[in-house]
Amino acid sequence: MRVAVTGATGLIGRHLTRVLLDRGDEVVPLSRANGAVHGVPTLAWDPVFDDFPVAAMDGTDAVVNLAGASVAEGRWNREHKKLIRDSRVITTTRIADALGAGGGPAVLVSGSATGYYGNRGDEVLPESAGPGRGFLSEVAVAWEAAAMAAARGGVRVAISRTGMVFAEDGGVIPRLAKLARAGMAGPIAGGRQWVPWVDVADVVGMIIRAIDDGEWEGPFNNVAPEPLRQADVAKAFGRAVGRPAVVPTPALAVKVTLGDAAVLVTDSHRTDPAAARSRDYGWEYGDIDASLGARIP
Repeated sequence: MRVAVTGATGLIGRHLTRVLLDRGDEVVPLSRANGAVHGVPTLAWDPVFDDFPVAAMDGTDAVVNLAGASVAEGRWNREHKKLIRDSRVITTTRIADALGAGGGPAVLVSGSATGYYGNRGDEVLPESAGPGRGFLSEVAVAWEAAAMAAARGGVRVAISRTGMVFAEDGGVIPRLAKLARAGMAGPIAGGRQWVPWVDVADVVGMIIRAIDDGEWEGPFNNVAPEPLRQADVAKAFGRAVGRPAVVPTPALAVKVTLGDAAVLVTDSHRTDPAAARSRDYGWEYGDIDASLGARIP
């Protein structure tokens, strides 16, 4: 199988590319800059100025769209919010326009995020739950709508609403593990908000299933079988490093430090991966202690 991957140099993209290569697939990694992912040269593409490359379409069976500026780096001023939105919506629109014309890849697996649901407290959120309110929800709604436009060309579209990814080489693990070792990774903003965590192996596993299995269509919550309250996630980090995680971070301190981006750690997403469960997906790391044990050196 030949798979084009946008955002291939990012955290999930790197892990996905490695798994695809290991199983014998041909990967076309796309990036704004020249480089390589696991030894495979990237195909340069700037979606702000250019249509989706023909070289990523010819002979390609599937496209996995993981492009998007980080939401966790820097404060959310007007310029950064525009970058977050445009890097997702413009890129996805370019891809959908190309695939929607027909005659190209038959599958698009496109990224989204559990931020789609907004801050919903204790409400259980399967894929059938509607969108919430706020910036992240608005971005996710536009992002998903752009991807679904590819369906007009007969393309099967699956949308990965990804949660907080646990990986040893990026994301939250290196930062939180460092805090946990200092005894400072305790409850945040009270710790009762639900965290839709997921191990990177399962993020990739579900994307692979969505590529291969025609039943995977529409949105799926790419999360662990059960979310945890943030206080329980903090305790798990403490167990992983052998230090009690008790020093709390008040909500006001988070707001002062992160501004509008504070919602990344204070919003509550009690996600239910109903779609993956109904399709008999078997989680490699359904237990947070097993995931952290594998990811924290």
